[in-house]
Amino acid sequence: MTAPNPLKTPDLEFKSLLFLVLAATALFLLIVWPFFGAVCWAVFIAIVFWPLHQRLLRGSQGRPNMAAAASLTIILLIVILPLALVTASITQEASLLVAKMRSGEVDFGAYFQRAMQALPAWIRAILERLGVGDLGVLQQRALASLGGNGQALTARAFSIGQVTLDFVVAFFVMLYILYFFFRDGGAIAQSIARSIPLRDDHTHRLLTHFVTVVRATVKGNIVVALVQGTLGGLAFLVLGVQGPLLWGAVMALFSLLPAVGAALVWAPVAAYFFFTGELVAAIGLALWGVVAIGLVDNFLRPRLVGRDTRMPDWLILVATLGGLVVFGLNGFVIGPVIAAVFLVSWQMLAAARQQDVAAPAAREPD
Repeated sequence: MTAPNPLKTPDLEFKSLLFLVLAATALFLLIVWPFFGAVCWAVFIAIVFWPLHQRLLRGSQGRPNMAAAASLTIILLIVILPLALVTASITQEASLLVAKMRSGEVDFGAYFQRAMQALPAWIRAILERLGVGDLGVLQQRALASLGGNGQALTARAFSIGQVTLDFVVAFFVMLYILYFFFRDGGAIAQSIARSIPLRDDHTHRLLTHFVTVVRATVKGNIVVALVQGTLGGLAFLVLGVQGPLLWGAVMALFSLLPAVGAALVWAPVAAYFFFTGELVAAIGLALWGVVAIGLVDNFLRPRLVGRDTRMPDWLILVATLGGLVVFGLNGFVIGPVIAAVFLVSWQMLAAARQQDVAAPAAREPD
């Protein structure tokens, strides 16, 4: 009788396969990491627009290539092209504002000094101790850092071009991946579900929650950002603030932070109007910020984000902030997704433990 081969035991073979899978996965993540943002956004956009793609797939009589191309075209026309046009307008307005600052037409230092002079003496003393008593010096330093001499701009030209090239490459990689996610998304999802070493009900719950959180976070945060940025930009336009489109975009970006984001932009402007004696503008902007912009955050965000994710507001805020710190701009989606997976995984573990405890008790005789 032939002795069993110790290198062919099922346990050793399984451990070897597991080691191979983990090593290959680590190496794959290493080579994909430079395009991490592109892959993430391809996943996010595919999840958000998947219902639209399904309708296009039915309309194309089940031809996946045509449906994927149609979905990608619609996204380019209704999302990416308008975003590119708005970005170009914001860039132009930012350049114009910087030019006005250099020429002295816009002097934030003078505005700040006017507000400082309207403050009580004890507040001015505190601000001067903190080193923020003279914004004129800070403005001059900011202008110098924006490229006051040609040599600095020439030295930075290569790095700026490299960043632009990286963005363009990542953008087209994202579009390329997105096409295949639309075309093969169903098969990819089924393959992932089969590969996850969990019970079928746990796998279904985990993937369903992941999709729900991505859709709610992307749609909710982007809608809230657009609405708050538009409302803030309109208010600044009416009040004659320089660069209303630029400040509206900044407000939209800050509004990714729940509860406090947009106020970081409009509140200092309202305070400036108040301390410089423009009480009507100050009160009007404060009321607009609290009532209009604030209501968007207090009522629209929970209905678009919190209701579907079933996460408390404080956890969404902490997860968003942490995601932005760790992953950059991508973190406003990745942070809440990680928090949601954390919650649902612990809930599944607690439910499994309760079932294990209840099972022996049910088998005990009366």
